[in-house]
Amino acid sequence: MSDPTTPISAAARTRARIDTSVPHSARFWNYFVGGKDHYEVDRQIGDEIKEIFPGLVDVAVTSRHFLGRAVRHLAGEAGLRQFLDIGTGLPTADNTHQVAQRVAPDARVVYVDNDPVVLAHADALLTSTAEGMTTFLDADLHEPETVLRAAAGTLDFSRPVALMILNTLGHVADYDQARDLVRRLLAGLPSGSHLVISDGTATSEGMIAAAEAYNASGAVPYHVRSIGEIAGFFDGLDLVDPGIVQVTEWRPDFQGPPDPATAAVDAYCGVGRKP
Repeated sequence: MSDPTTPISAAARTRARIDTSVPHSARFWNYFVGGKDHYEVDRQIGDEIKEIFPGLVDVAVTSRHFLGRAVRHLAGEAGLRQFLDIGTGLPTADNTHQVAQRVAPDARVVYVDNDPVVLAHADALLTSTAEGMTTFLDADLHEPETVLRAAAGTLDFSRPVALMILNTLGHVADYDQARDLVRRLLAGLPSGSHLVISDGTATSEGMIAAAEAYNASGAVPYHVRSIGEIAGFFDGLDLVDPGIVQVTEWRPDFQGPPDPATAAVDAYCGVGRKP
């Protein structure tokens, strides 16, 4: 029997917050991108959705590839050395800090999430080159000023920052609120900072049906939006070519025609520079 006077560790408290009785977005997404951090309940709804809309797997995989290309551009051609990644998700291969520090070893990356599942795996994100730095914040997208204050312990907000919000804003049900949260985050960043967003879009009946099935599973709902709504997050910014496009079309690595199996994914993205 445990001693009731023994303090409960932070890790134990985090594990106690994890609910394995209902699907979970980070674990569900991890299953789709080929990770190992998921439970039977996540695999079950994942398999059900594959039957409804197999294309959601392509959305997950190609969105992850977009992250890599965007970070390589920002750390390379754009010359950024600071990244604020909000809605981190579960660690997989080629996380933001790994991609950025391959290009620029002195890059600094702050991950932000308040999800207990992600927090339980945060140590996997805390590797870094000797020249750079990687930190993790237990903080909430809905409190942007708190996020910025905490991130200032690692990032220098007198220099440009890449604000990464990938496959996360769908958790904010109200579109105007989601836009306001993005605006408030950008307000704390200097000129030359960049916003990177990708998200699933309501651009096919299959994608809409998949979102409805996921939201009916008991998981925290995720709201797919129109292409115009994705574009609205970039109001006031200078869009980086090629603008608001499907994730497969943003500066693809391949030459020639796209692979028809993954070309028409229901996920759009953009990168914008703050004037």
